[in-house]
Formats: sequence, structure tokens, C-alpha cells
Amino acid sequence: MKVFITGATGYLGEQLALALANRGDEVVALVRSPEKALALQEAGIRLVQGDLDSVKVIEQGMEQCTAVFHLAAYARLWPEEETIFKKVNVEGTRNIANAAVKMNVQRLVFTSTAGVYGPSPSAEVAVTENTERRVAFTSAYEATKAEAENLVKSYTREGLSVIVLNPTRVYGPGKESESNAVNKLISLYVNGKWRFLPGDGKSIGNYCYIRDVVQAHLNALTLGRSGESYLLGGENVSYKEFLDSVAQVTNRHYTLYQVPAGLLQVVSQLLVTAARVTHSKPLLTPKWLKKYLNHGRVSSQKAMQELDYKITPLKEGLKMTLDYLKK
Repeated sequence: MKVFITGATGYLGEQLALALANRGDEVVALVRSPEKALALQEAGIRLVQGDLDSVKVIEQGMEQCTAVFHLAAYARLWPEEETIFKKVNVEGTRNIANAAVKMNVQRLVFTSTAGVYGPSPSAEVAVTENTERRVAFTSAYEATKAEAENLVKSYTREGLSVIVLNPTRVYGPGKESESNAVNKLISLYVNGKWRFLPGDGKSIGNYCYIRDVVQAHLNALTLGRSGESYLLGGENVSYKEFLDSVAQVTNRHYTLYQVPAGLLQVVSQLLVTAARVTHSKPLLTPKWLKKYLNHGRVSSQKAMQELDYKITPLKEGLKMTLDYLKK
């Protein structure tokens, strides 16, 4: 089929675009900078230059397309001007959905984040698609992605088939970007540059392998139910268990030191203050710290049942990731 994709120069988007091309689909990618899309061009993917405000370019790119994958988003840890989240994540999504309806696209697959559901009720109880968020959003990114989900689902009333996918913490082979923070953590640990645990190190997180997530996007085209959301996760493990798994795969065992949550809060506030003075990016912010000190147990049962979603075991995924990083 002919498909249109945004965010194709990003970590996940590039892998999806290449997978679509490799299976024989005709792919049109919206890119801001063709110079950053050499891998796409080599795969025979047609590029249209513009951003999420380029309505005419978007409409022309969607001509005769059966489906649209919308992955482009503003997801940075630290923007000096937070209004950009609304502009890109909400209004940009509106432009994509409007164009899809106008150009008679059959299905829109929207990539969101598991973060919209908030922390899990406890270390033992997992978040599902039916979990109601009971705490405030920890970032403008999460808040605007949640708003964009509600927006894009409203287009089902105009006859557009809409599927929402919510990946957790994605890791695995792929280009470096701000979206693959887990890969950076793995690399830092392997090189002996990450030696601490946030809090007591027992906070539960969920880690999904990128190729599983890509396949879920492909499956969503034919298996997903319109108007539904699907959590795409992997194994639920604590920070300590995650780094212990990296140590076992690499046979590099480093002593890890617990850093009290209170101290981390002070450090994160100092980093933000310094970033405002120097117009740089802090390594950590209080909002993001709060998020990652909470538990994030996630269930992917719905995706497994309806999208034929498969989960790569953590240690197997880590081995393939480390093999890639070595290269």
C-alpha cells in the first residue's frame, strides 16, 4: 500500500519507515531536513520537505495514500518555551488529521506514549488501557500527548479509522536521538560512567524492544480497532534489576550507589537554575525525576491479544542492543 509517515528521521520513525519500505510499501515521508534522511532515500522512500504546519505539503504527500503513521512530536526534556509542546503535539496532530480526512485516507495510526496513563497504582498493580490517571501530568509533553489522543480519536466521527499506540521506554538498535534515553543509560553503564541508583533503585519501569514496537505499528494497520488505544510494553523491572541484567549480559559488574530522592530533587532544581542562566539543557528536571521515582508497571495484554504483539525477553533485547552499540 501507499503510506505517509511523519517523524521518519527519529529513533522509532526511521525504523518504521524502513520496515514499511522493506516489505514493499510505497512510503512518503514528511521531513524538515532531507540531509538527515539519507537512510530513507537509500531505501527508496520519497521525501516531502516541510513540518507539521506545512498543510499543502502534507496534503500533497498524502495523495492516494491508504494509511498515515503520525510519529512526529516534540518530546525534549527541557524546552525554554513550553508553548512549543502545544504547537507541535496538538496543533500539528490536528493538521495531520484534517489532511487525512480531506485526502480520503482510510486509517491513521497515532504514536503516543504510555506516560499519558501516569504511574501504576503500586509496584504490583499494572497500568492498562482502562486505568484512569489520578495525578497531575509531570510534563507538558505528557499533557499535550494526552490532549492529542483525545483530539485524534474525535476524527472517527468523520469516518477516519484511528488507532493510538502507547509505547513505554523503548530501547534497541537505531539512530541516536533524545528519544532513546534507555540506550544512553546502557552505554553509560557499560563504560563505567553510570554508577548510581535513583532513590532505593526499586522503582518499577517497563522497557520495550524497538523491533517489537515497529511490528505492532505494522500490525495495527490491519488488526487494530478504530478508536482504541494499545499499550506497547515489555518486561516490568526495577532500576536495579534492569542494570543487573545489563551487567549479566556484558559481564561488567559495577558497584551501584543509592542516591536519596531528596538529594536528587535538590540537584535537579540546581540543574534547571543553571540551564536558565546558561541557556543550556539540564540533565535532569524535578518533573521528570518525580516521574521516574514512581512505579510504572504496565500490562500489554490488550496489544498481545488484538495486535499479535510479541515481547522480546529483556536479556535477549539487551544483547542485540549491545551488539549494535559496539558497532
